[in-house]
Amino acid sequence: MSTSQNLLQSLHSPKDVKALTRPELNLLAQDIRDEIISVTSTQGGHVGPNLGVVELSIALHRVFSTPTDKFVFDVSHQGYTHKLLTGRNGAFFKGLRQTGGTSGFLMRSESEHDSYGAGHAGTALSAALGMASARDLKGTSEHVVAICGDAAFTCGITMEALNNVVSSTKRLIVILNDNEWSIAKNVGAIAHYLNRLSTSTTYNKIHSDLEKFFLGLPNGHEMNQMWNKWKRETKDFFMSSSLFEKFGLRYIGPIDGHNLDELIKHLEFAKSSDSPIILHVITKKGHGLPAARNFPEKFHGLGAFDPESGESKKSPIGTPQAYQDVLGQALLKEAKLNSKIVGITAAMPSGTGLTALAKELPKQFFDVGIAEEHAVLFAAGLATQGYRPVCAIYSTFLQRAYDPIVHDVALQNLPVTFCMDRAGLSPNDGATHHGLFDISYLRCVPRAVVMQPKDEDELCDMLHTSLSLQGPGFIRYPRGAAVGKAIKATPELIEVGKAELLKPGNQIFIWALGPMLEEANKVAQKLESTFSIQVGIVNPRFIKPIDTTLLLSQAKTASLLVTMEDHVLAGGFGSSVLEILQDNNSATSVERIGWPDQFVEHGSSVSILRSAYGLSSEAIFEKIASRYKSVSSK
Repeated sequence: MSTSQNLLQSLHSPKDVKALTRPELNLLAQDIRDEIISVTSTQGGHVGPNLGVVELSIALHRVFSTPTDKFVFDVSHQGYTHKLLTGRNGAFFKGLRQTGGTSGFLMRSESEHDSYGAGHAGTALSAALGMASARDLKGTSEHVVAICGDAAFTCGITMEALNNVVSSTKRLIVILNDNEWSIAKNVGAIAHYLNRLSTSTTYNKIHSDLEKFFLGLPNGHEMNQMWNKWKRETKDFFMSSSLFEKFGLRYIGPIDGHNLDELIKHLEFAKSSDSPIILHVITKKGHGLPAARNFPEKFHGLGAFDPESGESKKSPIGTPQAYQDVLGQALLKEAKLNSKIVGITAAMPSGTGLTALAKELPKQFFDVGIAEEHAVLFAAGLATQGYRPVCAIYSTFLQRAYDPIVHDVALQNLPVTFCMDRAGLSPNDGATHHGLFDISYLRCVPRAVVMQPKDEDELCDMLHTSLSLQGPGFIRYPRGAAVGKAIKATPELIEVGKAELLKPGNQIFIWALGPMLEEANKVAQKLESTFSIQVGIVNPRFIKPIDTTLLLSQAKTASLLVTMEDHVLAGGFGSSVLEILQDNNSATSVERIGWPDQFVEHGSSVSILRSAYGLSSEAIFEKIASRYKSVSSK
């Protein structure tokens, strides 16, 4: 551990980085690593990505000047060093990903030094190109730097942006932070290509030697520009250029991403470039923490851990299996019985529970990289040939593939199953990762069957049911531990559109989705003791189609129907209930419980965030009780 903590503590803005001596920068790098390890070991976070860019982030702030110059971090889960160098060290950083602490991602609302906020991959190059074009239109001179991981180049959006760079601006700096990993090991042709570039010493030496030769001649700068133009236009007469140069970007690399002298030298060169330039920087994910280097996928993002052993802090004894792992085991079981069943993930085999399938049935497993749009279209193609694809993608990331869901899967009525993990809150990660919109964006899609289980056993039944459908099926389930329900040896088919009456009632019926059933039970008990009535509880199971028969029969006798969902109210499950009642001329009152029309920030836990937004058991009781008093007094 470093003994120079006062050096980090003395920094209050990026200007202070410029004032340090060159040897002090190495001490600062160690200070920052110590602080990141210390904080993430107790709070969790994206450990590996951040440890890999410490020197790169220091060099960026040494050479450029934010907030005038703009840094656009792809995903931005590698922004911890940037935060520490821009006045967010101390207590604010120690509260990383917790209520009242700094976000795990960059946010424009958090600091003027965060020129762009993000939490999804592949956005940086397009956004940076927009900023550079805006600068050109305004006639200002600031620098725009896009910091993109190598996995970002597996995203279609990044390639679209790359295609537009030279037609949009003459000055843009792109940092290709190459550590060979996204979350899991990178896959595909781009990953192989970058590996060849990073291990080639001949390519850059020849280009460098030629550049030195031309620049040493009279009018050398102009001659060097003519050489580069001629080489592009004659399809690389002497040697092959990099892929990036074919798109019009000057390629420099590979550069040691942990050598501050090399980084600063090349960033200074890029700063003076009069054409778009890409610096290929080689970094090591988890650099400085042996456990993170040995287990890069695990340390991409995790909860609290022991920094010495790398072991995650153990859950209390008796904690149920996580929903993602239940899904993974259920899918493996189904796939063993049917070779037409295949699993698809977008660079997240571990996070979605598909690691077991990949290990035991590798021919029935596909990791397509960070390319959700492609994942859905790929699944559609498989489905046309008699296969039963299962796309396991976080709810928030499935948003990126909305058009293929509508146009390619639903329109063609293809039997693709979508397992939407992290539906509801992902509390520590915040607004970019909450899965609070999927009901709204799916219930308007014809032919979609949308489900949510009450427990892990029902999740297995829903997977089994979806695999029997003739069209698309969607299953949403929350992050983290399930409820501890024993799973049957053989899953059962659930009648599509059939709800489950868990508890009979008379005056009030609560239709509660998934994890909201726990709150429904607490609230029902209190309502019954307060008003001396019976409160019915329904597990809807199906969001689309809703059990209209049961709903309308209850509406005839009840004074109040209540819907509860871990989802935004706008266009959600409650909205669907209101529409059905309206269409059937029912005047029964409905109280909808869900998240407001706001982006929900990060917080220490689901319960803390629910309390902040009026979704605690006590607040829900007060809301329902007040509404019941109002309708029953009429």
